[in-house]
Amino acid sequence: MGSPLSLHIAFYIGPVAVSTPVLVTWVIMLLLSGGAWLLTRRLSIHSSSRQAALEVVVGAIEVQIRDTMRTDPAPYLPLIGTLFLFTFTANWSSLLPGAEPPTAHIETDAALALIVFFAVGYYGIKSRGLRGYVATFAEPSILMIPLNLIETITRTFSLVVRLFGNVMSGVFVVGIVLSLVGLLVPVPLMALDLLTGAVQAYIFSVLAMVFIAGVLGPDSETKQQEGK
Repeated sequence: MGSPLSLHIAFYIGPVAVSTPVLVTWVIMLLLSGGAWLLTRRLSIHSSSRQAALEVVVGAIEVQIRDTMRTDPAPYLPLIGTLFLFTFTANWSSLLPGAEPPTAHIETDAALALIVFFAVGYYGIKSRGLRGYVATFAEPSILMIPLNLIETITRTFSLVVRLFGNVMSGVFVVGIVLSLVGLLVPVPLMALDLLTGAVQAYIFSVLAMVFIAGVLGPDSETKQQEGK
């Protein structure tokens, strides 16, 4: 096997090399976007089985957001729901023959972590204002500013390392066993890898909620309800 950090080139568009993780990422994005459009284009009061399944998924994500963030889930549902569904689908893309999970490559995980990083700043400023958000770095004391800044960076880095390490190690171990003993023996390991992928998608989304909830103002839910 090659290095788990190496990138395999799928094809070239002129001088631009398109790697396999980028290709799989765009396929996942197209599938999720197309699936969302197909599932929501004919919503009705009398739910079909397809709409009922969609409502169960959306409702479960809303409940998790409310329980974790203690606020109205509506403003955060698009971001958290998209992060979870993309990460979950990316982790399980190893089921496709010849596909390698994009989340097994640190570039994808870094991009997802950066989305969370900027989302924290966006929602913090939206909830508290720019001055109020900056003031959170001086809590509980102005002496904590350096430590709070370091924490903001290190927790983003921890998102990258956690997701990358777990997904990549699963793919790497299954690949090694498969190359040594054949096709059927690694099946239990593959099942465990899929379970790990689902858990990691959940943990990544929950941590995103926790980080965002940490910068919201104490009256954020009241403001949201007054704006409706």
